[in-house]
Amino acid sequence: MIDTTLQLVTFQLGVENYGIDIMDVKEIYSVQEVRDIPNAPSYVEGIFNLRGDIIPVINLHKRFHLRKAELTEDEELLSGFIIINLDGMQLGVIIDKVLRVVTVDRDQIQPPPQMITGIGTEYIQGVIHQDSGYLIILDIHRLFDPDELQQIGLMNRSR
Repeated sequence: MIDTTLQLVTFQLGVENYGIDIMDVKEIYSVQEVRDIPNAPSYVEGIFNLRGDIIPVINLHKRFHLRKAELTEDEELLSGFIIINLDGMQLGVIIDKVLRVVTVDRDQIQPPPQMITGIGTEYIQGVIHQDSGYLIILDIHRLFDPDELQQIGLMNRSR
């Protein structure tokens, strides 16, 4: 039987709401101290230690030239990283604010409009219209090409 629903971890990044498949998420983590990596690509914020694992931290604001969300003090408490599993590698992705886990029907997912946001349509799995606007579903497997992943992985090992 084919599962007709999809569970998404949703979060705010800039002015938009995004979702990623819950199966790609290891955990959500509050803001930690991130150590810089010399000569890293500009969108690599650095690394942090998660219970003995060294995790590279990616800043999608820098990667896609997005403005950070303006948050209240209470909303700031919901900022942090989403730790994702990407082709056998763990990455931390900085988010402005975690929202919630939602279950959507796959038939609600529509193809992305040509120009939806600063993030190119090649990185978007689809869009779901909601009362409050729309939810952009990211395809995390397309966010980084294999060469970038290898470079990030090598930086991780050189620490």
